[in-house]
Amino acid sequence: MSYITSTDSVASPAVLAIAPARVFRGAQLLQQAGPIVARLGTRPLIVGGERSLEAVRPALLAALEQQSLVSSEVACKNACTEKSLKRLKQAAIAHQADVVVGVGGGKVLDAAKLLAHQCGLPIVTVPTSAATCAAWTALSNVYTEAGAFQYDVGLPQCPNVLLLDYDIIATAPVRTLIAGIGDALAKWYEASVSSGHSQQTMIIAAVQQARVLRDILLQKSVEAIAQPGSAAWQEAIDATVLMAGVIGGIGGAQCRTVAAHAVHNGLTHVDENHTSLHGEKVAYGILVQLRLEEMLQGSQLAVAARQQLTKFYQEIGLPLTLADLGLGGVSLAALERAAQVACAPGSDLHHLPFAVSPAELLAAMVSTTAPTHLGSPLEQMVALPSPCRQRELEE
Repeated sequence: MSYITSTDSVASPAVLAIAPARVFRGAQLLQQAGPIVARLGTRPLIVGGERSLEAVRPALLAALEQQSLVSSEVACKNACTEKSLKRLKQAAIAHQADVVVGVGGGKVLDAAKLLAHQCGLPIVTVPTSAATCAAWTALSNVYTEAGAFQYDVGLPQCPNVLLLDYDIIATAPVRTLIAGIGDALAKWYEASVSSGHSQQTMIIAAVQQARVLRDILLQKSVEAIAQPGSAAWQEAIDATVLMAGVIGGIGGAQCRTVAAHAVHNGLTHVDENHTSLHGEKVAYGILVQLRLEEMLQGSQLAVAARQQLTKFYQEIGLPLTLADLGLGGVSLAALERAAQVACAPGSDLHHLPFAVSPAELLAAMVSTTAPTHLGSPLEQMVALPSPCRQRELEE
C-alpha cells in the first residue's frame, strides 16, 4: 500500500462539504450536550482518548443521562488506524449505537468521524484542544499502528454537530494551542500555492480567508498564549479550530495541503519523531516549503515570508529546525526515508508548481534557518550537515 496516495473521495468533486450542520461554542457547553445529542439519537457511542474521556466523563454522562440516553464509551488507544477502526466498529455494533460522540484530539476525532461514516451514523465532535481543525473537517487521516501516515479519506459531509467548549479547551496544555497555530498558519502558505491562482469564486474566497487567518494569528497569538482565557485566547481558538476548517470546506481539495503537510507525513515515518505534535511538524514544514521556493524558484516573497515566520516562531515557541523537533541526532537514512515518503507519487508535495526531488527536499529540510543567499546547488551542498554533504560528494 502506498503511504501517501489518498483514497478517492466518497463525495463528488462538484460537492463541497463546507461546514458542520450546527456549531456550538461557549463556556460550560458540555453540561448542555444532552439535548444536542438527543436530536441525533438515543444510544450514543462515546469515542475518545483515555485522558479525554476521563476529563469529560462526569459532565458528559450526567448530561446524557438527563435526556435518558443510553450511552457507552470506548477508548481509542491507537488513534486512527485500520485495526482500531475495526475495534471501534465492533463496539458500535455491540452497543447498537445510533450516534457517535467523538471526544479528543485530531487523530481521535478522525477515527470517530470515519467510524460514523462507515456505520452510517451521525456524529458530534467535541475537541479537547485547539491543536487542529479536525473537529470541523470532512476528512480523516489513517495511520499505521506505529504512527506513520498511510492515507486520507474524504468524507461526504462535515460532522453533524461541533461542540466547542472553551472550558474544556482551557484544560489542555498551552503547547497544543501553539501547535494549532502552526497547523492553521499552513492554510495560507499551502492554499495560496495549491489553488493555482484559480479564478473560481469559491477558491478565491478560500485563499483570501486563509490570508486573513494568517494575519489574525500573527497579530493575536502572542497575547493569546500569554493570557489564557482572554479575548485574544478565545479568538485564537476560533481561528485554529473553526476558521481553518472553513477554508478547507470552501476551497475543497484545491485549498488544502502542499509541502508543509507532505513534510509532516514524511516525518511520521521517522521513529524518533513521535513525540512532536501534528502542528509542530506542519509549522516546520512551512519553512521547508518556503526554503524550496527560495532554492528552486528564487522567490523573494518566500525569502521575506521565511524571515517573518522565523521571528514569529521564536516568539511563540514553534520549531524552526529538525533539532527543535527532537531530530537533531537522527540518522541520515531516516531523513532520506522521510524525504522519499514526502516525494512519493500522489504526495501533497506535488501540488507545488515545480518538481522537487528527495535530495532537494532533504536539502531544504536541513537548511530552514540558512542565510537567504544560499541558493545555488554548490552553496546548498555546503549548507548540509557533514554526513549529508559527504553523501552528495560521493554521488
